[in-house]
Amino acid sequence: MVARGKEAAALALHRFGFGPSGGEIAAIADDPRGAVLADIDRPLAGNIDGPLPTSSESARAVFDFQAAQQAKQKLTQRMQKPDSVGMMQVSSEAIAAITADLAVGQKPGENQPPLPQQLFLNEAKARIDAATSSNIGFVERLVWFWSNHFCISADKVVAMSGPYEREAIRPFVRRRFFDMLQAVESHPAMLVYLDNVESMGANSVAGINRDKGLNENLARETMELHTLGVHGGYTQQDVTSYANVITGWTWIPPVEPNHGGEFAFAKRLHEPGVKIVLGKFYADTGLQQGREVLADFAKHPATAHHIAQKLAAHFVADEPPPSLVAKLEQTFKDTGGDLKEVGKTLVSADESWTPQRTKLKAPSTWIVAMLRLASPAAIAPNAIGRIVGAQATLGESLWRPLAPNGYPDTEAAWIDGVPHRLNIANEFAARVAATVDPMALLDEGLGPLASSDTRQTVARAETRAQALTLLVMAPEFLRS
Repeated sequence: MVARGKEAAALALHRFGFGPSGGEIAAIADDPRGAVLADIDRPLAGNIDGPLPTSSESARAVFDFQAAQQAKQKLTQRMQKPDSVGMMQVSSEAIAAITADLAVGQKPGENQPPLPQQLFLNEAKARIDAATSSNIGFVERLVWFWSNHFCISADKVVAMSGPYEREAIRPFVRRRFFDMLQAVESHPAMLVYLDNVESMGANSVAGINRDKGLNENLARETMELHTLGVHGGYTQQDVTSYANVITGWTWIPPVEPNHGGEFAFAKRLHEPGVKIVLGKFYADTGLQQGREVLADFAKHPATAHHIAQKLAAHFVADEPPPSLVAKLEQTFKDTGGDLKEVGKTLVSADESWTPQRTKLKAPSTWIVAMLRLASPAAIAPNAIGRIVGAQATLGESLWRPLAPNGYPDTEAAWIDGVPHRLNIANEFAARVAATVDPMALLDEGLGPLASSDTRQTVARAETRAQALTLLVMAPEFLRS
């Protein structure tokens, strides 16, 4: 059985997007499938506009900020034990200058967070704005999916977490998988997060001189999580060999004022010689050696299956129909990993349009669905902290997964936390209740998906705020 009409429209917006906003259910009811397919063809879908810094610019800015903080602390300590009046005067002037540096970009009297946190919140706002304002939202959901698949953690690379998503994920969600894979694995944020900047070949110039060696973290996660999958047929020897292949993939430390934070290939770190990965020989061509291995990972049959399984499980069901996985896998193989075509196959397959809605929305997706329901023209800057805090409260801190495998994508991972969503729902309802009609929002947000029980429950609420809370906590709103 396949959903049709307004039911299919509502289903599409919840399953492939972040939920309806405004009159979207009615707007796409004539051709819901076509509307989602049109979203993946829309030229600017997934783009983020605005003067946000690059990852290297952010890395240098945070380094400079932290250096200025350290200098201020040292000068303050010296002033407490001055050698002379002159020393105290010089220190006072120096502290004043450093304090001015630390306040760059802040207006007088503003009480803004420190620079690293402000950069993070600026990136968070851009991401949330993109999700709440997106048309249909399928491409934006793909961005979130791939960002979690190729996750990093702001706990380790706070300056680069947002820029990494903008630079290594967003431009590639509708291109070849290999293009995204190469962008991700060579991005400084990933190289720092998985410690490849610490890795060097035992027989490289640096390895011999510094008596250091290999770090296998990036190699292992590239194979286990990013491409082949845990059952992808590789061995520990393959991991070690590939780790040697990507020695020398590093970055320019942000202390360097002009190019700090950028990718660099350092030949002195690279393990020399021919390498064998998955039974294939790769000549020692330096940086190109690693790219050639990645290209083979990208077109490996195990990768096609791994990606197909994850996509189907993310959008349709924790245990997706094998026939759907097979269709996605075949498209991946036939098109050389064209992610746009894989996305179209997902949307076109009848298996993706079953009325049964078994996927429990992850906390972040549910929060955005609430925001879209209220149809905000734009999220106020001072609200971003609350939104990010709400995600953290519900166990899905933005860009801070607990491990390289990202946040889980199953009901079992989130079901116990559903009662904790009630406080977030109450706060949301209290803020918007005065300006909205709960019953109208029920029709706009759920339409024919709302059961008679849910309609009666919302209608009988004693207050608008209570009605809104019941709406966003309804089973139909919690699921996609």
